[in-house]
Amino acid sequence: MLNKLTLITLLVASLLTGCNLASTEAKPTSNATATPSLEFVEPVSPTSPIAVNTVTPAAPVPTEQAVLDRAAEVVAALKDKDMARLSTYVDPLLGLRFSPYAAVKDTDLVFPVDTVAGLMADSTDYTWGAYYATGEPIELTFADYYAKFIYDVDFANAPQVELNHRLGVSTTLDNSHEFYPNALIVEYYFPGFDPQFEGMDWRSLRLVFQQAKDTLYLVGIIHDQWTT
Repeated sequence: MLNKLTLITLLVASLLTGCNLASTEAKPTSNATATPSLEFVEPVSPTSPIAVNTVTPAAPVPTEQAVLDRAAEVVAALKDKDMARLSTYVDPLLGLRFSPYAAVKDTDLVFPVDTVAGLMADSTDYTWGAYYATGEPIELTFADYYAKFIYDVDFANAPQVELNHRLGVSTTLDNSHEFYPNALIVEYYFPGFDPQFEGMDWRSLRLVFQQAKDTLYLVGIIHDQWTT
C-alpha cells in the first residue's frame, strides 16, 4: 500500500515539473528589430510631380572691351557700305532704328533685319524725320541718308571713342539712354575740322547695342552734330 502511494506521488510530481518547464520555455520573436539610420528621407506622394529647377542662368555681362570690339566691327561694315555684313549684327526681333539727331523718337524709321542687307540698293525715298533747322521733312533714299546722317565723316578713324558717355553736346536733347534703357552706347566723335568754327562743326555717331542672352545686338544708329 505504501509503495503504490509513493509511486502515485512521484508520478504527480513528475507531471507538475514538466508543465512548469514548458511554461517557462523561451518563445521565438517573430518581429526583427530594424537597424537605426541617421539618413532622413522626405516622403514623396506617388501622385506628386518631382520639382525640377528650370531657372536659366543669367547671361554674362560683356566687358567694356567686348562692347568696343563689337562696335568697331559695325563701324567697319558701315565704312565699307556692306549692309549685308551689317545686317548680321542687327537684333532679329527689334530691327534697326535710324535717328538723324540726338533726340530719338518713336517715329524714327525702323527696318527689320531681313531688309537691312538691301538698303544701299533701295531707291525708295523715305521720310527719316525733319531737318532740325527748318522743320522740313528729310526725304532721301537710304544711300543719300547714309551720306548725310550716318557716315558723313570717317568715323572708323574717329579720334575719340567712348562707351556710355556723351561727347558731342548741342542744344538737341540726348534721350538715348531713356529711350534705350539698359543699352550699351558707343560714341565715335570728331571734335571739329575747321579751326574757324571753334569746334561747332563736330560730328558724332552713336551705336546702340542691347544684349539678348549672350549676344550683343545692334538696335540703333544715331547721328549727332551741332544744332542751333
